[in-house]
Amino acid sequence: MIERTFSMIKPDAVLRGIVGEVIARIERKGLKIVGMRMIRVSEDQASRLYAVHREKPFYGELVSFIRSAPVVVMAIEGESAVSVMRRLIGSTDAKEASPGTVRGDFSCSKSMNVIHASDSVENAQKELAIFFGEGELLSYERLDAKWVT
Repeated sequence: MIERTFSMIKPDAVLRGIVGEVIARIERKGLKIVGMRMIRVSEDQASRLYAVHREKPFYGELVSFIRSAPVVVMAIEGESAVSVMRRLIGSTDAKEASPGTVRGDFSCSKSMNVIHASDSVENAQKELAIFFGEGELLSYERLDAKWVT
């Protein structure tokens, strides 16, 4: 089933200059980027994105980190996009992320882990709405679509 998911290339990846490598991996996997821009996350966006962690002791650091430098927000579309992205990026903890995954190859720690991706279709819808407005996502066919899906 074709799904849309949300992903964010985090400040550590932007500051290290590996945004292009992360995007290339997403595209090489056959996923389609249907919305993308570089932004500075607002306090409101950060609090909505990380609302589930609000009562946890690391919440303040999480919000501070995501607002510390620009990020690249993306809407990604493809067959089972949510689960495919989660496998592509790897485990949250750098020590547990498998080689070949984005986090396994590039993350430095559990908090500086290069990329965020929605963990469910429901959360993807909520997270996409935080960063993209009505009519901002595009529709197009990749030339290799018949081989990828």
